[in-house]
Amino acid sequence: MQNQRPRLLVVDDDRAILTLIGTIALAEGFDVATTTNGEDAMKQLRQRPAELVLLDLRMPGITGLDVLRSIRDVSPKCKVVLMTGFATIDSAVEAVKLGALDYLTKPFDLQRLRQLLATVRDEAAQRREVLTLEGDLAQRLEFCGMVGRGPAMQEVFGLIRRLAPHVRTALISGETGTGKELVARALHKLGPRSSKRFVTVNCSAVVETLFESELFGHVRGAFTGATEHKAGLFETADGGTLFLDEVGELPPPVQAKLLRVLEESEVQRVGSLEPRKIDVRVVAATNRDLLTEVAAGRFRNDLYYRLNIVDIRLPKLSERREDIPYLTAAFVRGFSQRFNKPLVGLTPGAERMLQEAAWDGNVRQLRNVIERACILAEGDFVSEGDLSGSMQEQRLVPAAAAASAALPGAARGESSPAPLVEVEREHIIRTLQQVRGNKAVAARLLGISRRAFYRQLERHGLHQRIPMSTRTNEPVSS
Repeated sequence: MQNQRPRLLVVDDDRAILTLIGTIALAEGFDVATTTNGEDAMKQLRQRPAELVLLDLRMPGITGLDVLRSIRDVSPKCKVVLMTGFATIDSAVEAVKLGALDYLTKPFDLQRLRQLLATVRDEAAQRREVLTLEGDLAQRLEFCGMVGRGPAMQEVFGLIRRLAPHVRTALISGETGTGKELVARALHKLGPRSSKRFVTVNCSAVVETLFESELFGHVRGAFTGATEHKAGLFETADGGTLFLDEVGELPPPVQAKLLRVLEESEVQRVGSLEPRKIDVRVVAATNRDLLTEVAAGRFRNDLYYRLNIVDIRLPKLSERREDIPYLTAAFVRGFSQRFNKPLVGLTPGAERMLQEAAWDGNVRQLRNVIERACILAEGDFVSEGDLSGSMQEQRLVPAAAAASAALPGAARGESSPAPLVEVEREHIIRTLQQVRGNKAVAARLLGISRRAFYRQLERHGLHQRIPMSTRTNEPVSS
């Protein structure tokens, strides 16, 4: 059961005050923590946020105003009330400027203290109610594992519903992390083949020499190591759906054979002369612009149009920011159950951080950030502090900063920016240096397939240059 009591931190070097306020606050429905100094107060707040801090103005060591300034940096939405037996107009004005909610003088007006606590408690309860409603709405908005309230995703959901009963071939396009496999699974689940197999093949992960065998199968003796007959993935998916993820990575010879399979509805195992009839729905996905690949000669024109009978385009997360609160609510609810934590949602400041981030990795990146933040979170809410480490690890920047970084150097006031191709080349070199020349690991760090990474190496003249040092100031060995 979730802890519904808001948290109060009382900071005062007078233990009698701590006892008095603690007794009153417990009766008013608060979970109370106390400390006698500002340093420990900041340590506690970093470990677990509080809805309200009652803070003595004059304490040994750092003053109440100093602690208030630190709280504004660590937890901007935390409400702070200063307490003092030496009230002055100047200190009251300074407290208000720094964002204090109120200013209490000692000895306390206990009725006023109770009213203040009740106001904060009721606001916290309303906040929990809003977050709970968002979580419930996220559940109702879920469509085959996807969440989207905005018009962009609602249009996608409507298209899936219309296509699923009929389409035999479809192409899903969108950036990495937008949910292409979820769309493919939705087409399968809502179609007449839902009781049959859904088979996935990641075209960027299969060794090129084994593509034909993986897709179409082989007979014993077809090549070295083929010690027995093997059915390919097309035969495995017979009657169901085959999902070709990152179809733009298929080698040209396999593209030609895939086209024939789609045209004739039959496969021919490697080493066999006998074709085998199949009945498979083929759903392909790509994060590439396949028309650009066609123009460059890397993807067959006829295969593109054969796959593109139906094109489902997924929007970037930055194009559907209205969905972020509902995606977040769904993720928090799921991770709360998985980690057995009483998480209700995010603090307002944490929500603002998510709304302002660039999200180059889209929904997958958002999910990763929320998962790590939920692991770190203490109490009922994911705070800004819980998010900040996760967002730094994911190399997230505010959307405005990302947009500024994308501007030409002159527009940002730079005198001589490096050409983009040089920046890209240097980034590849640094990545290779970090992983001591391991190209497979470097490709994963850069978020692209090995085949795409090799093309980048060739384009920049780096395919024979393998860095052996992890220090970027050392030359790259040939």
